[in-house]
Amino acid sequence: MCALGDGATLRPMSIRRNSGPVAIVDDDESVQRALQDLIESDGLSALCFGSAEQFLDSGARHKAACLIADIRMPGMSGLELQAKLKAERCPLPIIFITAHGDAEMRIRAVRQGAVEFLNKPFDDAVLLQIVHTTLERRGND
Repeated sequence: MCALGDGATLRPMSIRRNSGPVAIVDDDESVQRALQDLIESDGLSALCFGSAEQFLDSGARHKAACLIADIRMPGMSGLELQAKLKAERCPLPIIFITAHGDAEMRIRAVRQGAVEFLNKPFDDAVLLQIVHTTLERRGND
């Protein structure tokens, strides 16, 4: 990464060209749109889903580079989605976001392999950095 004069950073282009889309699973359409806009404004592609079931039915888990998922959703929760992906041996890195998290939930998610667990509201720059770090690590696996 190269630092620019105004404090911004220039990310390696190989991440943008070689990574799949960032999948976003959140039952709130405004959150989906905001996250999609954020991800795409940084040069990455994004796919949005309103539920864990919709995400699983789409087959996107096989082409996504990482997953940003809400914890509390109708139907299957984010933690249940994580357990299902783990049971399927799907190595998709997960970044959880939630307005209803607690320390116990965070510990559970991270112990089960989550990359990060962010409480809403979160800093957009922090989320983007986590996404890029996740994609860089996945590209080196």
